Amino acid sequence: MPTFTSSAADTSRDGPVVHRSTKRAAPSRSGRPPRAKKFGHDRRRAAVLMLAPSVIHLVWWIGIPVVATFALAFTDYDILAGTVTFNGLDNFQEIFNDETWNASIWHTVVFTFFTVPVAMAIAVVLAILLSVKMRAAAWYRTAVFMPHVTATVAIALVWMWMFEPRLGVVNTMLGWAGIDGPTWLADPDWALTAVIIVSIWKGIGIKMLIYLAALQAMPEDVYEAARIDGASQIRQFFSITLPLLKPATFFVLVVSIIDSFQAFDQLYVLTPDGGPGNSTTVMTYEIYRTAFKEFNMGAACAQSVVLFAFLLVLMLISRRLTGKEDDVR
Repeated sequence: MPTFTSSAADTSRDGPVVHRSTKRAAPSRSGRPPRAKKFGHDRRRAAVLMLAPSVIHLVWWIGIPVVATFALAFTDYDILAGTVTFNGLDNFQEIFNDETWNASIWHTVVFTFFTVPVAMAIAVVLAILLSVKMRAAAWYRTAVFMPHVTATVAIALVWMWMFEPRLGVVNTMLGWAGIDGPTWLADPDWALTAVIIVSIWKGIGIKMLIYLAALQAMPEDVYEAARIDGASQIRQFFSITLPLLKPATFFVLVVSIIDSFQAFDQLYVLTPDGGPGNSTTVMTYEIYRTAFKEFNMGAACAQSVVLFAFLLVLMLISRRLTGKEDDVR
């Protein structure tokens, strides 16, 4: 009997059946198939294209000016003639021999010292009060947050009327208590205090919102366990709430310090030309006056470098005081 062996093409009733090859494409040297490799390239290309506008904006408006500021701080830059001459540390020696600049550093430190912690403390209290379920809670939150989104110039103009010595609301209310209010913005002893009050009132809203978001994200089971153990509300606040608010506190502190050191518009409107007797001259206003009124760009750049150094040191101190976010977790 003859013996038949199967071949590559088997036959059936409908004719021959052709076996299709199931061999896959060979992977690339990286171990990934070509299609996955192409997909990875496309994703990277898309990411680069989407990030390009932000990177260009960052380099053009921040990177280049920062580098130029550090470079021009060691030069005698005549903006009118367009000449640049290297002069070493002469600009730094000039600004630190200037009594107005030294006074502006002190005013900025005092302004920050009173504005930041007071506003943060009030914001924490308001956030805790507004985190409780109550009627019209959204309206109260909006009212507290509204000054932050209101134009600073408009706020300054309203407070100028409120600080008016004879008809202002502030002195009128003080008069009800039998207190003879000062002239506020026209008094060298009270002008900076008035600006601090306005800045605290304006900055509470955003700080309250950040603390409120942090409070709403806290685990409820921790408070429930504390209540079972008999911990009072005050004990829960200091033992649970404040430690859990440490990451938010660090963020608020850093942002608040930067904002206070860059304060300009409310000071410029409330107390033009640095206030009476330069009593409200801060570092940002002195930089503005040196650059755009005296046209001494080299000295202004040196002042900007000093301001940057102050901010850098304060950020490091804030990081050490509030602790790292990883330590809290």
